[in-house]
Amino acid sequence: MKLVKKITISLWLPATAMMVAIFVFSSIPSDSMPSFDWADFLVKKGGHMLGYGLLALAYLYAFKLSPTKLKIAWVLAFLYAISDEFHQTFVLGRQGSWMDIAIDSIGATIALLWAKKKISFQKK
Repeated sequence: MKLVKKITISLWLPATAMMVAIFVFSSIPSDSMPSFDWADFLVKKGGHMLGYGLLALAYLYAFKLSPTKLKIAWVLAFLYAISDEFHQTFVLGRQGSWMDIAIDSIGATIALLWAKKKISFQKK
């Protein structure tokens, strides 16, 4: 395999790892999910935002942190959120949620806005 192909493949490893992690957590049946008492909503929805923020950043990393690829990174995170919510409809006691897709998208947006600011700051 050529060195260029190895480098390109390695750029996608973080995104692949995040997608696998999200898939694994989404595969947990509802009765096996931990409860965080009064903070349950905040912890779980915060986890959605963090996970999809990291996924969006991993996609951007795969595109070599190119500011022109911010929208593509966001779209990929959004599409993965949709596929993940569809996947959850097959998991015992879980259901897909448009609200979770929105929360995931907000997490990706915040992360990419942060990255855009960091990238533009470094170029000045």
